[in-house]
Amino acid sequence: MKHTPTIRAELERYIQQESLSLAQFGQIAGLNRGIVSAIVTGNKTMSVNQLDLITDAMGLPEGSFYDLFIENYIIDTPPNMRRIEPFVYRCAELDKLDAIRRVVGAIMDNLLYLPKLFEIAENLFAQGRHGAALLLYEGVAEAEKFQHSERLAVCQYRIFTIQIGDDQSRNIRAAAVFEAFVERLDEIDQLDALKDLANVHRSLRKWDKVDEIAKKMKDKAAIQYNLNHKQDRREHTESSIKLSRPLFVYIAYADLLCANACEELGDYEQALHYTYAYSNLDWVRETDEDTQHWIGLFKHWAQANILAYRLLSGDVSVLHEYLNYIDESSDTIQEDRVTQLLNIMIAANRYNLDLNDILKRFETEIASFSQRPSSDDMYTQQVLPDYWALCGYELAYYYLNHGMYNDGFNHLFCAMVKAHILNNETYFINCMGLFVRFKAHAVPETKTEFYNLIEKVWLNNVEKSGNADRCE
Repeated sequence: MKHTPTIRAELERYIQQESLSLAQFGQIAGLNRGIVSAIVTGNKTMSVNQLDLITDAMGLPEGSFYDLFIENYIIDTPPNMRRIEPFVYRCAELDKLDAIRRVVGAIMDNLLYLPKLFEIAENLFAQGRHGAALLLYEGVAEAEKFQHSERLAVCQYRIFTIQIGDDQSRNIRAAAVFEAFVERLDEIDQLDALKDLANVHRSLRKWDKVDEIAKKMKDKAAIQYNLNHKQDRREHTESSIKLSRPLFVYIAYADLLCANACEELGDYEQALHYTYAYSNLDWVRETDEDTQHWIGLFKHWAQANILAYRLLSGDVSVLHEYLNYIDESSDTIQEDRVTQLLNIMIAANRYNLDLNDILKRFETEIASFSQRPSSDDMYTQQVLPDYWALCGYELAYYYLNHGMYNDGFNHLFCAMVKAHILNNETYFINCMGLFVRFKAHAVPETKTEFYNLIEKVWLNNVEKSGNADRCE
């Protein structure tokens, strides 16, 4: 039988090796002699704070004894949440995810620990320690997988939120898993969940799903809005606190999403119908500053999108009106400018417009394509990177078709890199096809850069598939 070493034995060996008395070691560690004696003799368990002090006094890196702590005080003794909770928080601070994984695996058989682990996960999630929180959510979700509980649904929502990232193939799978749990959430929580789910499908360009989810969100939000105005003000306020936006926003945003879906499917008439709907918010009863802010945003988006839909449908006479509106909207947020540039580029390539002078107005947006979004909002994290990749392709298409090959190939390579990061095969193949179309105009250095990029992507994909040895 293999003997498991103990922290107590390691401490005792160190004290003897350094010829220290218990009092001397206690003075170095900042612990009184009685505590050190009780730990060495095995008469006292230790807290993670005491363990950290002992580790530091022994001159070892932080967390050196965490695996032994799990063995000695969590696996080999009856689990105690008063000891486990601070240990998990400390592991999260030090990003020791393997230690958290072991703790979860050791105690999940006891369902009595689930509420506390869920509470810890929620706190870690709020602190932005998503890697640690994910392990706890996954543990709780696995233990409750046969329960039809709201806690299980919240776990799945958090897992979905954490897992969504650059890889669109992975995002498809995460969205498919989470969608089955939306209806188990609290009615209010469902609104943000549906908003996030719609924006992920929006980034994936799954327009039928965007339309379906948006309409579901609108119906649920309308019910909650009417209920809130039938209840007293206190209940109204309490339910609204749980939302990331004012309640009416979910109704208007659903129309915006439906308009976006119609636009992408080429139904500009229906897109305008939805746009006029979210531009008219006279029915909103609230008058506070936050409400006025959102109403202003929807009116701005509506005015810009009405012009964009006309432009995209072939009415090129509105191009300068669209540009003037963009220029006059000096407070336009950067995200809107990216969308507006994309609309202009699509129209230019579709209707062979000359944008050489106009593109100078968007130098800042074009230069920002290499920057990562700073917001945690699902739209900013998911939809904008997709727009940037598509906009890079449209810019490349424009420049190459207008004989500006250096700029065209530069934008093309940037678009290819973004498509690879997103794991979007369609975008990547389109970029490759565009290069082949204009290959004759590429200088040798450009061709070398292209082939190096293709080889890099190929090697990366081979490594992901576990077949790296075939490349040697």
